[in-house]
Amino acid sequence: MGKKERGCIFCKRRSDNDDRKNLILFRGKTAFVILNKYPYNSGHLMVVPNRHKRDLEALTAEELTELMQLTQKCVQVLKKTFKPCGFNIGFNLGKAAGAGIDDHLHIHIVPRFTGDTNFLPVLGQTKLQSIGLEEVLDFLTPGFSASAGKRAARAKRAEKS
Repeated sequence: MGKKERGCIFCKRRSDNDDRKNLILFRGKTAFVILNKYPYNSGHLMVVPNRHKRDLEALTAEELTELMQLTQKCVQVLKKTFKPCGFNIGFNLGKAAGAGIDDHLHIHIVPRFTGDTNFLPVLGQTKLQSIGLEEVLDFLTPGFSASAGKRAARAKRAEKS
């Protein structure tokens, strides 16, 4: 996995404009979608609020709504692109719950496929990925591009009003 980064990786990625380098698929008004750099399965996405918050109850109604809408969009794009058999979707709130990054909450969207578990994670502490992160990014980007265009047009209209 490499050295652990200092500071919040989500805040760093969000503040940098190189979305491809940072594996960001979509930026919304209050949240963004990012590929997991250490995915459980190909297409493992995360939806992250822009504000650095640890506690779910600290989010506004607007943030919670957009988190769910983006989670729904992730499922739609993954179904169309990777055709998974199912999904694991959820939060790991706190270290005790398995959060690798526990100071900035985020939702995991993990596409699941029949037979996607095997002996490698158990015996070798490793997970085989059949496709690289940049390829996954390229496959998924078109599914989010249409949403980005519509959101940008709405934002411009709102600025003019």
